[in-house]
Amino acid sequence: MLTELRVRNLAVIADVTLPLTPGLNVLTGETGAGKSMLVDALSLLLGERASGDLVRPGAPRAVVEAAFDVTGLEGFEAAADELGVDVEEERLIVRREINAEGRNRAWANGSPTTVATLATLGRILVDLHGQHEAQSLLAASAQRDILDSFGGAGAERERVRTTHEAAARLRIEEAELSARRDDVLKRADYLRHVVKEIGDAKPRPGEYEALAVESKRLANVEELTRLAERLMELRESGEEGSARGSVAAAAKSLSQLERVDDSVSKWSELLESAAANLEELVLAVRDYAADIDVDPDRLEEVERRRDVLYRLLQKYGSTLDAVLETRDETARELDLLDTADLDLSQLSERRATAEQELVQACAALSEKRSQAAGRLATEVQRLLPELGMPNGQFSVDVVPASAVSAAGADSVTFAVQLNPGLDARPLAQVASGGELSRLMLALKVVLAGHDAIPTLVFDEVDQGIGGEVAMQVGDALARVGAARQVLVITHLPQIAARAIHHVSIAKQPRHGIATADVAVRAGQDRVQEIARMLGDADDPVVVRHAAELLKKTQAASA
Repeated sequence: MLTELRVRNLAVIADVTLPLTPGLNVLTGETGAGKSMLVDALSLLLGERASGDLVRPGAPRAVVEAAFDVTGLEGFEAAADELGVDVEEERLIVRREINAEGRNRAWANGSPTTVATLATLGRILVDLHGQHEAQSLLAASAQRDILDSFGGAGAERERVRTTHEAAARLRIEEAELSARRDDVLKRADYLRHVVKEIGDAKPRPGEYEALAVESKRLANVEELTRLAERLMELRESGEEGSARGSVAAAAKSLSQLERVDDSVSKWSELLESAAANLEELVLAVRDYAADIDVDPDRLEEVERRRDVLYRLLQKYGSTLDAVLETRDETARELDLLDTADLDLSQLSERRATAEQELVQACAALSEKRSQAAGRLATEVQRLLPELGMPNGQFSVDVVPASAVSAAGADSVTFAVQLNPGLDARPLAQVASGGELSRLMLALKVVLAGHDAIPTLVFDEVDQGIGGEVAMQVGDALARVGAARQVLVITHLPQIAARAIHHVSIAKQPRHGIATADVAVRAGQDRVQEIARMLGDADDPVVVRHAAELLKKTQAASA
């Protein structure tokens, strides 16, 4: 349950701490005092989107913190562990900061986390019911979710979801494979031409570049031969200025120098290395000259081959490696024609099996819903007179949907007859805002025994009611409070008097800014607050009436 909510620098709230207890808690105060702002603060902890506009003027950031006692809450520790949140001593403290520039940060038990994680934890811990949630009751999906929760159809619904997903995935695979096969059939002649053209050419990686080098050599064979011969002539001895003669002369001079200064003897190795390199160069030039092909037919053959490869490069890729990859990809597409029919047959069988499993899963879910619909209608119906709708008739209709979805094959509709003599009609067509709030309360009362959410928050549940109906709504909330922690924001003294724990909020200027303060009301302070809600806290008659109301409601709770 929620044990404490602290809010700092959020709109009119400077720094308040809202202590809460098990059972029915109420929060009261004048209109505009900041009651709903505390609910908004709790919404922020439950993952609601935030804006820098929420930050109190002059403050750098707003901070919202809450402490939860999760003792005995089934499945919570496993869920928290999966989210990477450590739970110590069965307590969870969550915190969210909203920067004035709109940036957000969040923590869980002191460790940084994400707003999404807060939202996931919040769905386990708190069911927040405000005006927006009452309106959501008009949606068919919300009505279906309520029925499934009441009927305990979670396993059946999950089975429908997974089988629907599997069948849909197989239908997509089948359609995609069929489309690919049809596309290949249309392009088969072209694809065969591509494979044949590249296959007949038999290109080799790097071949085009090698042919370019050979072509250049063949086109310049005379010049290459002349230059090679000149290199060999320059090394021959006997020619003045030849390389060999120069090396020999250098060796002679070095020998004479060494006789005078033996420190230059190490130069001999350099000269010997030069002579050896010269001989190796001569051999390389001789081999090069011998390899020069003067056959003009070879040049023509090389150019023809280059033309063939150039056309392939223009059509199928920028390199021969890319051309070969095009050939392989095209061949694989053609291979599809040989395997597609068998693959499609197997996919069709798997898809049919998955669709049959989906039909069976939907039937099981529909049966569960049909069984739960009557029970839910009966239990809600029993509460309507107590909530100011004495002639109300409530029904849950489960009929086949126009199409099967991940939520099943049913359309679920909540219908009401609020006035005698009129036909039952869907909620969206007949229910006012106040009636919707009370219908939602009736559903929450019924569902309280069927879900595990420990804390329920009601804002504006008293819209459009008063007098005896308000007493009955207070009784209904007290019954929910017997099994769950309930926090109600209310303007009605009849509801406030039923609470076990009463907190009020008041707003007054502080340093020129409207500021809200929270106080726990007990004893005479609580009597005064109930009297204020009745109309006049300074009127002794009203104060006595407030005391009697508290005494009466507390006796009813005993």
